[in-house]
Amino acid sequence: MILKDKVAIVTGGARGIGREIALTLAREGSDLVIVDVDNQALTKIEEEIKELGRQILVFSVDVTALSQVEEMVNKTLDKLKKIDILINNAGITRDALLIRMKEEDWDKVLAVNLKGVFNCTKAVSKVMMKQRSGKIVSISSIIGLIGNVGQANYAASKAGIIGLTKSVAKELAPRGINVNAIAPGFIQTEMTASIPENIKAKMLERIPLGKFGQPQDVANLVMFLASEKASYITGQVITIDGGMV
Repeated sequence: MILKDKVAIVTGGARGIGREIALTLAREGSDLVIVDVDNQALTKIEEEIKELGRQILVFSVDVTALSQVEEMVNKTLDKLKKIDILINNAGITRDALLIRMKEEDWDKVLAVNLKGVFNCTKAVSKVMMKQRSGKIVSISSIIGLIGNVGQANYAASKAGIIGLTKSVAKELAPRGINVNAIAPGFIQTEMTASIPENIKAKMLERIPLGKFGQPQDVANLVMFLASEKASYITGQVITIDGGMV
């Protein structure tokens, strides 16, 4: 129970990697605040967290709207009194080759994936600065490091998270706040399930460990970075990709 009595916010926490992160933090003793736009999935994760004996708040919030994020943070403080951990996980894809990419698909991906991280980090940082403690972990991607055909918008957003992480880490370090990013490789989730098998086979050839990652692999790293065991780690981007990069 390395996160006993902590309060953690997880965005995009009702499905996929975010759900696994939320459950892992709860098993380690943390109370949870889950932010998502999928109300059905929110209801399910709420039940699962309660079964683990943890307090949980769920919010249907558009992370691109700062006012909604700030309202969520204020309600969290009203109910749980503090915020120890922020996991910026909410993200979307709108893939297309650059010359075919619609402007709205560029704008939407940058808004959710990058502005969403800015909004949540900005709102929570104010709380953590007063507390003089906190852990912020943002989920980037190896695509933000190496790029990918058909994902110019996604790659730009995930690279932006890396630059944001390094800058905010320097700003918040004097207040005892750790800020890091994780860059997962190919992780098996609902989002990746639709990729054709022949493309998956080609990707597998590029992974030295010879297997795809699982959501739990990412969740374990988040758990470590959110704990006091990682108190001297900040401003870092840790890849978790089976050696792919």
